[in-house]
Amino acid sequence: MNNQLAMHTKTLLDDFLLTYTVFMTTDDLCQALLRQYPFKCCNHQGKEDDSDVSCRKRKVLHLVSQWTSLYKDWLHEDEHLKQFLKTIYRNVLDDVYEYPILEKELKEFQKILGMHRRHTVDEYSPHRKNKTFFHQFSLKETWLQHRGAMNEAEEIFCRVYITEHSYVSVKAQVTTSAQEILKIVAEKIQYPEEELALVIITFSGEKHELQPNDLAISKSYESSSRMFVYRRDLTDSLSPFAENEELQQRSVRILGINTWDLALELTNFDWSLFNAIHEQELIYFTFSRQGSAENTENLSLLLQRCNEVQLWVATEILLCSQLCKRVQLVKKFIKIAAHCKAQRNLNSFFAIVMGLNTASVSRLSQTWEDPSLNHKAYRDAFKKMKSPKIPFMPLLLKDVTFIHEGNKTFLDNLVNFEKLHMIADTVRSLRHCRNNQFGNEVPSKEHHELKPYIHHLHVIDNQQALFELSHRIEPRA
Repeated sequence: MNNQLAMHTKTLLDDFLLTYTVFMTTDDLCQALLRQYPFKCCNHQGKEDDSDVSCRKRKVLHLVSQWTSLYKDWLHEDEHLKQFLKTIYRNVLDDVYEYPILEKELKEFQKILGMHRRHTVDEYSPHRKNKTFFHQFSLKETWLQHRGAMNEAEEIFCRVYITEHSYVSVKAQVTTSAQEILKIVAEKIQYPEEELALVIITFSGEKHELQPNDLAISKSYESSSRMFVYRRDLTDSLSPFAENEELQQRSVRILGINTWDLALELTNFDWSLFNAIHEQELIYFTFSRQGSAENTENLSLLLQRCNEVQLWVATEILLCSQLCKRVQLVKKFIKIAAHCKAQRNLNSFFAIVMGLNTASVSRLSQTWEDPSLNHKAYRDAFKKMKSPKIPFMPLLLKDVTFIHEGNKTFLDNLVNFEKLHMIADTVRSLRHCRNNQFGNEVPSKEHHELKPYIHHLHVIDNQQALFELSHRIEPRA
C-alpha cells in the first residue's frame, strides 16, 4: 500500500512539473517554493515542531531537485533561475547545522550548481542575501527568449537549393563553412566541386557569392534568404541550374545499397534527433501558438526530417525515368520500411509509407500493396515493442493535441489536473521509448557513401513539380 502511494505521489509530482507552465509562470513557482521553505519555527512545541519543519524543508528541496533533474539545461541556461537555485542553496547551507538531516540535500545542490569548493556560513549569511529578481517565463509569456539565438554548437537542417523546387538538406553546425557545405552538395548532385559556387539570394533578388571560409548558415539567416548552388563556367561567370537539369545524368545509387544497412542508417540518424528532444517541447508545441519554434528546436528537426524522408521517397521514384528501375525502387523502399519497423523505428517507417502513398507516386502503379497506415494497428504494434524505439512523432503530437482541444484547461477557475495528467502521461511515453540506448550496430563498411547519402537528402519540395514529373514518366492514359 505504501509503495502504491509513493508511486502515485511520484506520478502527481511529475505531472505537475511537466505541465506547470500551462497555468503559472516559473517566477510564480519560484516564489511559491520560497514561501513554502520555512525559515523559523513558528511555535514552541519542541522536537515535534523541528521534525515538521525539517520535513517541509526536505519536501521543497525534493521538488526543486526533481524539477532541475527533469528540465536540465532548460533551467540551467537562464541566469535568473540560477540565482533562485543559489538562494535555495544558501538557505540549506544556513540550516544544515541546525538540521543535519539536510546534509544530503546540500550535497545534491552542490552538484546542481556545479560547486566544487567549500563554502562557509559567513559567506552566505542572511545579512548578505539580496532580493532576487526572477525572470518570468511561461506559456503566457515569452519563455527563454535567448534560446532562439544560435550558438556555435547548434545543428540545424540547412536547405541548399539546386533549383527553385529542389534542395539538398544538410545537417550542419552554424559554424560550418561555405566550402564544407559546397563539398557535400557537389557529392550529392554528382558534380565537380570546383565548377560550383554557393550563392545567397535575398527575397529582393540580390545575389551574393559566398567565399570558401564564409559561415554559410549565418550568412543565409542574417538576411532571411535562400542559399543556392550555381554553376561556374570557364570565365568564372555564375549561372543557375535549369529545373531538373542537374538530375539528368544522376545514377540511381540506392539500388546498389543493402536495404538493411540503409534502414539502419536511417534509424541511427533518427535516434540522434529523437534522443535530443526534451519532453517540455511537446507541451510547448501543443499549447503555444506563437513563437513556439524557439522552444521546440529539437522536435522541429525531427518533424522536418520526417517530412523530408517522405519527399525523398517521392523524389527518388519520380526522377527514375526507366520503368524497370522504378519498379525496383518501389520494392526497395517497401523493404526499407519493413526493416525500419523491425528496427523499432516507426518514424522512418511511416515517413517512407507516406512517401509511397503520395498522390504523385501512387498514381503510377497499383502493382504493390501499400503498407497499412491504420493508426490503431500502429498503436497496438508500438505498445508491444520493447524499448528503445522511435515513435511516429506526428501521430504522438496529434494525440497530445486531441487531449488538449477536447478538454478545458480550467474548470470553474480551477486547473483541470485530469487533463494535464493525460497530457503528461502521453508525453512521458518519450521517457519509456528512451529507457535504453540503441545498440552500436553500424552499416557494412562496403557502403562508405551511405552515411552522407542518408544524412543529406536531396528532395523536391513542390507538389506541382512532383506531379509534372509523374505525368512526364507515365502520361495520363
